[in-house]
Amino acid sequence: MRRFSTIFSGNQVIVVQGVGLAGIIRIYRPIACEKMHPEDDGTPRMRPIASALDGLLNRTVHVMTFGCTYNSGDSLKLKEILKAQGCRLVDTPGEAEAVVVNTCTVVGSTERRMLRVLSSLREKELYVTGCMPIVQHDEIFRVCSPRIIRPEEIREHYRRVGTVEPCGVGILQVASGCLGSCTYCITRKARGRLKSVSVPGILAEAETMVDAGAKELQLTGQDVSAWGYDIGMNLSDLIVALGQIPGRFCIRTGMMNPSTLLPIRKPVIRAFASPGIFRFIHIPIQSGSDEVLNAMGRKYTVGDAVRIVDSFRAKYPEIFFATDIIVGFPGETDSQFEESVDLVTRLKPNKVNITRYSRRPHTRMAGSRDTLDAIKKDRSRALLRHAEAIYRGINARFIGEKMRILVTEKVKDGSVISRTPAYHNVVIQKDLPIGYEGHAVILEDRMYYLLGSLC
Repeated sequence: MRRFSTIFSGNQVIVVQGVGLAGIIRIYRPIACEKMHPEDDGTPRMRPIASALDGLLNRTVHVMTFGCTYNSGDSLKLKEILKAQGCRLVDTPGEAEAVVVNTCTVVGSTERRMLRVLSSLREKELYVTGCMPIVQHDEIFRVCSPRIIRPEEIREHYRRVGTVEPCGVGILQVASGCLGSCTYCITRKARGRLKSVSVPGILAEAETMVDAGAKELQLTGQDVSAWGYDIGMNLSDLIVALGQIPGRFCIRTGMMNPSTLLPIRKPVIRAFASPGIFRFIHIPIQSGSDEVLNAMGRKYTVGDAVRIVDSFRAKYPEIFFATDIIVGFPGETDSQFEESVDLVTRLKPNKVNITRYSRRPHTRMAGSRDTLDAIKKDRSRALLRHAEAIYRGINARFIGEKMRILVTEKVKDGSVISRTPAYHNVVIQKDLPIGYEGHAVILEDRMYYLLGSLC
């Protein structure tokens, strides 16, 4: 087993891997400080640290990823960094000398799961990244003693690597942070204010993905429609620029907040005319009640959100519309919940992501009186039943229809995921190569996907 030690000497960090004369010595100047246990008098102590990534050399490493698409993008970059540093990626923690956990803490149940996972790995050489170490550092160190990898360190190191793993779906991180001030959201505390990636930076990464075989590029960020606000551009500019990249691929836009999408909806809708973009929008409306939206700090009205969706559908009637709804927000009444049900009835989304409100630390709502769990459960189940009835109605009209498809992922041997121009998920039970384009007839509605056969 390799031995690894760190020596702090003045303003330098000396990392020693190995033993005696055979040891490898690397010297780093610190780029961060780590909070240590306080002195006896309560004075906090700080010590310089090199990037924890610099110590992951020539190891067997297992990477565990939780949470959103953006986190998955960080993990993909992290794996490329590790491979460039001589590491070998393995499939299970038991095979690994070191484990990296990319965490999520968006709701309480996820936080509890993270702490269970970290506790179970406390005897391993453990590294933690993602949102949790930024906003819940102390909670992590109550159950384990890992090294912390700040998310921005991953991006800093990745600039020196730049490779991608060949696959059908490329995750293109276009921005981190947001412009919102939602009263319940811990993610904005973790990711900070909006930082858009430059157009040249995005295009370079996109071209690398396409060259490596990506047929779907997923634009991701905490709020994709906020991209460009901080650099004097808007999302339509990025979509048009991406459309100039040579190759056969399609773009899928990520979650777009109504408050940032509303002012730019007209140019974005025009940009969706490109044949290289899936007709898919994910607009998290969160509630059908203006009073609840105001309490959430969402900066738009129900009418604003409806106007956005109606505008897209007026131009692209077949567009796939996904949304998010939070139930049981503090103070939400029965009638306000019914307004959310009515909104879903009115808009008939293709997908509704339903979340029971979860109190999060470091947010403005943290001290508010919570809704009873039984009420949240009843409301989420009622809304889910309602949404699934809508899915059935939407999907029924596709049975027997011939649809154009693009294969983007392999599910397992003998089965692939393909996408229609409107991003419907069509599973084909046949071995087909990534990038296969053709037509399929829809045989069955499986609620959350369609089953098709080549024709």
